[in-house]
Amino acid sequence: MKIPPVKGTRDFYPPDMARRNWIIDGWKKVSVRNGFEEYDGPIFEYLKMFQIKSGDEIVEQLFSLKDRGGRDLAIRPEITPTLARMVNQQINSLPRPIKWFSVPRLCRAERPQRGRLREFFQWNIDIIGIDDVLADAEVIFTACDYLREVELTPEDIVVKISSREMLAALLLAIDIPESELEPLYTVLDKRSKLPAEAFEEMLAGQVSDKNKRDKIIKLMTVESIEQVGNCLQLGDKAKESVDELKRLFELLEVMGVADFCVFDIGIVRGLAYYTGIVFEIYDKATELRAIGGGGRYDDLLKQFGGPAIPATGFGIGDCVLAILLEEKGLLDKQLSSPQPDYFVAFTDKQFFPKAIELTAKLRTKGFAANFDYKSANLSKQLKQASAQNAKKCIIIGSEFENNELVIKDMTTGKQELVNINEFLGQFKS
Repeated sequence: MKIPPVKGTRDFYPPDMARRNWIIDGWKKVSVRNGFEEYDGPIFEYLKMFQIKSGDEIVEQLFSLKDRGGRDLAIRPEITPTLARMVNQQINSLPRPIKWFSVPRLCRAERPQRGRLREFFQWNIDIIGIDDVLADAEVIFTACDYLREVELTPEDIVVKISSREMLAALLLAIDIPESELEPLYTVLDKRSKLPAEAFEEMLAGQVSDKNKRDKIIKLMTVESIEQVGNCLQLGDKAKESVDELKRLFELLEVMGVADFCVFDIGIVRGLAYYTGIVFEIYDKATELRAIGGGGRYDDLLKQFGGPAIPATGFGIGDCVLAILLEEKGLLDKQLSSPQPDYFVAFTDKQFFPKAIELTAKLRTKGFAANFDYKSANLSKQLKQASAQNAKKCIIIGSEFENNELVIKDMTTGKQELVNINEFLGQFKS
């Protein structure tokens, strides 16, 4: 009986593993060059941690369990609560700003679909301790820096940006009670995913007053930051948020990534913990779900028992990103194929032990080296060397009696005879 993988998970055969490593290595490379340090935490935490951040409804969206001591635990569906817990534990000794990144393996108990699996990898970038919008600009720049690294352009990708703080101030100005904002955000977050009639019906279920609904619908159709003021009379709080957004776009222009970014008031981010700038990253054709997203979450550390410290960050999953890169022909194009430095061949079986010995010595000196397991004839061994894309092939034959080897350049076909001691002596262990 063949047992398949659990639905919503993936087997990573060597070619798949090469793609996964290429994506993750790129995330790490870009994180480090933007000044972020890597962290990680346990794959399971107390269930309460995720309830604090996302509410009790999160329980249905993750894999939870009781340990032998009766404690309620959960396999992590995200790493931000772990980040908050870890920072709070050492808050007085960590230098500010705290610029951390992580590439955790995450699990969510949801219905698998294209670009959304039960198990996935996610790149998380966070800046903690900076209240200025410059931190928001830097995390958005870091995301764009990676997208450019993998040869995605503004023709392929768009970063849609808004402000939860601004939206809250505008909704309060429409006389939406503060207690009704959070459930309203959930409705507004679904606007781009629903037909207009379905959205208006859902909105009516949340806001019974038609005059208020009409103002909300009008507000959600604005296409620029400047139009926000024309749509509603701006109070002080809303004006501050609008000015902050304008400065954010000025900073993104200075950083050279403004061509990736647009204002979109419809970006709400359904999670309750966002407090200011929010953004989501999409393919320009909007044929896929969001590649990633994030924003400012200034209250989260306080919710986990720490002090009130400003924070901002984002997450990008590997599933949708890989689909987009593959569709654009960018994934396999940029992958370097495995290429051993040397393939050690031999002309006669009597030299097989010497081939093994030389291969081991080359590996000890830091080179990737292979040999033939089956003691095939030289012609077949050379075909193996070519199939493996080896840079050079070392041939052990009758010359070995004179302590010499033949080294063949597999690109040019050129061969030379070298002294084995001189050859190995040129390399440091």
